[in-house]
Order: sequence, then C-alpha cells, then structure tokens
Amino acid sequence: MTERISGIHHVTAITSDAQRNVDFYTGVLGLRLVKVTVNYDDPGSYHLYYGDDLGRPGTALTFFVWPGAAALPRERRRGTRLATATAYAIPPGALNFWRERLAAANVLSEETEIFGEKALSFEDGDGMALELIENEAAQHRAAWTQGGVEEKYAVRGFHRVELTEDNAERTAQFLREAMNWQAGPIEDNRQRFIIGDGMEAGSHVDVLARPDLQRGGMAPGIVHHVAWRVKDDAAQAFWLAKVQRLGANVSPVMERNYFRSIYFREPGGVLFEIATDTPGFTSDESAEQLGTHLKLPENLESARSQIESIVPPLRLPGGGQLP
Repeated sequence: MTERISGIHHVTAITSDAQRNVDFYTGVLGLRLVKVTVNYDDPGSYHLYYGDDLGRPGTALTFFVWPGAAALPRERRRGTRLATATAYAIPPGALNFWRERLAAANVLSEETEIFGEKALSFEDGDGMALELIENEAAQHRAAWTQGGVEEKYAVRGFHRVELTEDNAERTAQFLREAMNWQAGPIEDNRQRFIIGDGMEAGSHVDVLARPDLQRGGMAPGIVHHVAWRVKDDAAQAFWLAKVQRLGANVSPVMERNYFRSIYFREPGGVLFEIATDTPGFTSDESAEQLGTHLKLPENLESARSQIESIVPPLRLPGGGQLP
C-alpha cells in the first residue's frame, strides 16, 4: 500500500536554550545538526533539526526554541496526553559505551529493560526523557560517523516513542484500526505497537496506561508532536481524507519546505502530524553543508536581516557560528 504509514518521520520537542541543545545532541549524542531554520509560526526563534547524515525520516529530532521559558515540574512533563519518552536504537553491545559517555558528560542514566530490550534512560538539559535501546535491527542501518562516536556504537535512528494516556484503549484502538499498527506484547500497563516488520527506524510505539496521572503541559523538555511518515503527497492526501472521515479536526496541508504536513490530535490528545518523505533536507542545502547556514523559507527571506538581529548567536559543530 503506497499510502501506508511506515513509522516515525520525526519528533518535535521544545528547548529553552539553543546552544545547550546543540552542544548536547551533537557533542554528547553524536547526531548531525542537519538544518537550522526558524519556527515558521514564530520566525524570531530557531527551529533546530538533528539526525543521521541526511536527516532521513526515522532519524530526525527537531526542537522549537523558546528562549528562557520555564520548565514544568517533572510530573507535568510525564503527564498524560503526551509523548513522554523518545527512544533511539543503538547496536547490541553498545550500552556500556553509552553509560560511560553519558557519565563523562555528567548526565545521569539508569539501566532498564522493557520487552526484553536493554536500555539506558536519561534526560537532556531541559528534562526531556530519552532512551538508548539495544536493538538487533539497528546494526544494519547507516550511522552518522562524524559526530565523535564510532560507528559500532553510534545512534541509528529512532526505536520508539512512548505515549502516556489516561484512557489508553482509545489511543490503542486508533493506532490499530485507523493507522494500521499491529498490536504487540503487553507488559504491566504498557502495550507495544509495531508497523511493518519492525525492522525500520521508528517502527515501534508504546502506549502507557496511566489514569492516575494529571494531564501534562507544554513547555521546554516536552515533546510538542510526533510525526508519522508517508511516501508522498498522494499518500498524505489519502490520510487527510481518512482522518476527516473519522471526525478529527485535521489541518490543511502545510508547506514545511523539507516535507509537507497535516496535523490532528489522536483520541487521547497527543498531537500527531503526518509528513511526507520528500523533498528532504537537501532541497535548499547540499549534503556536505547541511546545518551550516540559517535557512529561511522564501516568504521570510525579505525579513532575513530582522530575523538575524533577533535570534541569538549560535556556535555550530565544527566551529562555525550563526547568524
């Protein structure tokens, strides 16, 4: 089915400090900064993208920058109606390397095991929940190897996201029946869902039932939305019509320069996006120069000087600086 959803396209979260964010995701996790642009709805603030060498769908973590915004208490960052953890896949045997690397960067981590997979749980500087999970399929994917992490340990795209819900069955039913995710194993109050053969980056979702928790909020350290990938515009049009038929309030198609997007809330309240695989991050920047310039959409180019006077200076990996 050419219109099928094939996993996670990207995850977009919020940070209060652009420089700290860049230093952590490139300097500690070894990801590539693949795009520096601005929030198209708030062009006075950065929008940062990280991923593999090209920021391929299934590897892209993006951040809206809300400078100086206050974080919420941990219980609100882990509340319901949120994506409460974002997990990357790493090759089998890489966990000890990452435990030591995180400790050297003064990042506290905790070893856990979910569905038989060994993982490290930790937080970034804003308190966003992250995990590194040893996964057999990860070793067969390409890795970004110029971020200071050897290939045999490097992050290989997303493994899963975790959705925390006060009524988990509504979300589970939507994933199964509307989005065609396959119901997987259940462990305590957690159920896994898998798309396809589960071998691709971002092909797992965990739904966590927590009716005992309060509703989460939106602030630094919190995932703003989860985007699912489709092949092209025709596939996206299929999903726009389908979501409308299901009665959800779905946005029109929005041009994001590197993909096109529609947005809606799943029944549990998490903001979902469906994004196209094309055209990708090399549409306005060569593969070699990804993440080295402040890129603006055509409609904002006339305001470049004003935007550059507002956004703070940003030191880039490799020694460059923006704006």
